Amino acid sequence: MYKATINVTLKKSVLDPQGKTVLHALGTLGFEEAKDIRVGKFFEVTLDAASPEKAESRIRDMCDRLLTNPVIEDYSFDLKKS
Repeated sequence: MYKATINVTLKKSVLDPQGKTVLHALGTLGFEEAKDIRVGKFFEVTLDAASPEKAESRIRDMCDRLLTNPVIEDYSFDLKKS
């Protein structure tokens, strides 16, 4: 068994209106030191795979086919044996 933690963020070239809204709200609450925020998604996936290479391949397939939009999002993941 393996556990993958997947972080999905908008590409740097894509505007992040949700991040701007959160940044504005933080300023309103007195957190003026916050200068930029980008909002993303986080997934934890537990999977049964024969090897770490197979688990990594399957996680990449999941991200490429469903969990991310490759046109506007980037992703990274960390894989650990559980």
